[in-house]
Amino acid sequence: MICSFLESDCIVAEMAAPAEDGVHAPMPGRCGFYVAKKSRFCKMIVSEGKRLCGEHATHGKEGESTKKRIPCPLDPKHTVYEDQLQKHLRKCNSREKAKPVYYVQDINSGSEDGTATSQEQIPISSLSEVQLQNLINKLKKAVHGLDVILEERLLSHQALQEALNDPKNGDSASKHLKQQASILGNMDRLGLLGSGRCYVEFGAGRGKLSHWVDIALGDTENTQFLLVERASTRFKVDGKHRKHNSLFERLHIDIQHLCLSKVPVLAKEKTQVVGIGKHLCGAATDLALRCLLETCAAVGEEPSSKRLKRDITEPAPNSSTKGDASGHDVSVPVAGIVIALCCHHRCDWKHYVGKSFFQTLGLSEEDFGFFQRLSSWATCGIRKKPDDTSTSHAVSSELENNADQHDLEDQLQNFSSDSLQRLLTVEERENIGRLCKLLIDRGRIHYLQHNGYRADLQYYTDPAVSLENVLLTAVPSQSALL
Repeated sequence: MICSFLESDCIVAEMAAPAEDGVHAPMPGRCGFYVAKKSRFCKMIVSEGKRLCGEHATHGKEGESTKKRIPCPLDPKHTVYEDQLQKHLRKCNSREKAKPVYYVQDINSGSEDGTATSQEQIPISSLSEVQLQNLINKLKKAVHGLDVILEERLLSHQALQEALNDPKNGDSASKHLKQQASILGNMDRLGLLGSGRCYVEFGAGRGKLSHWVDIALGDTENTQFLLVERASTRFKVDGKHRKHNSLFERLHIDIQHLCLSKVPVLAKEKTQVVGIGKHLCGAATDLALRCLLETCAAVGEEPSSKRLKRDITEPAPNSSTKGDASGHDVSVPVAGIVIALCCHHRCDWKHYVGKSFFQTLGLSEEDFGFFQRLSSWATCGIRKKPDDTSTSHAVSSELENNADQHDLEDQLQNFSSDSLQRLLTVEERENIGRLCKLLIDRGRIHYLQHNGYRADLQYYTDPAVSLENVLLTAVPSQSALL
């Protein structure tokens, strides 16, 4: 790992570190550069007889006698000796790596339907009162007849009781644990906690949700975990699992390009999959749903989307289902889906799985764009006035302190219009935001039902724990069991 600090962030070691830091000298054998931004000395190991690491040598007295360093052409955040550039490029962490066997370009991205436009989106704040009112009327007409009252299923699971009762928990840790406990409780309610399954956690991050699922499963056998995350994540917990009866594998890939049927552990044997996710942001939910239902068929079999695509009211086939050694029906590769939804304002029409649902309601891609952005009102519409600094600060603090909220600036950008403040009350904006979220999620429910699943939306945690408190669940309907 190469140190990558800007010169402006660093102070030569001769300058004493601030007394309040309690650090007055670098660690033995480590670089003598003080990194002001991190309030500590650089931790890079130095060569024998050297005081500074190669990255910082050019900024100190040693730089006069050292070889020239240049920015890495693959990632200018770090530097390399000029005469060793070619050697470095062959091993640089930023180099393009060979694609894994389960990488299929844009397999889950969705298809262009010919309605895409190159025109820029019209800002919500630029709409006149008449235009905004017409848009709201169209939204209310679209949701008319839909069940807008979601059931509360604020559950818990005994696997997390000890952690939940730990007095050392801070506010943030406690909120995360409550959400994870409720997700596990809902999985247990649907019968999705059992042996002989592969749990695929989308947007896994540190892998905490899979960690707790593994704890809940106890000593069950033949359990596997696939943690899908495109970013490099620090402090991962899946590395701590070394039990013989469970396997943790991390897939460094964007969900958009993941073909589950080509993942070796799934291609090797027929294993039922359970898709899970905690706050799967925006379009990532649509990518994950398409990944599960359209790329999870066993190798050599027809895609699951063809085998499952039947109306949910169709009578169950007379033929008996085929099970594996654990008693699970393996004709349906995806045993269930449990995803905590998040950030509808980051959805995208191209990736959205509910296009046909919108179109049956007479709604267009442009309407989706408006509703997608208005959905942020559900969590940010509580700002009373732009000049109400106390209220604005309180709301911003709430969002910033909640680690599950993303892109604060994106969410707040639609609240600068005075006309919106005059036309709509705080409560009305919140309600409109919730209706937009509901409409987008109903499109996802429609997609799941069309593919043979019994899908549902429910509140799984209190808004005080997370403003994004809706859980999407799905299990195969009786007509989908072949």
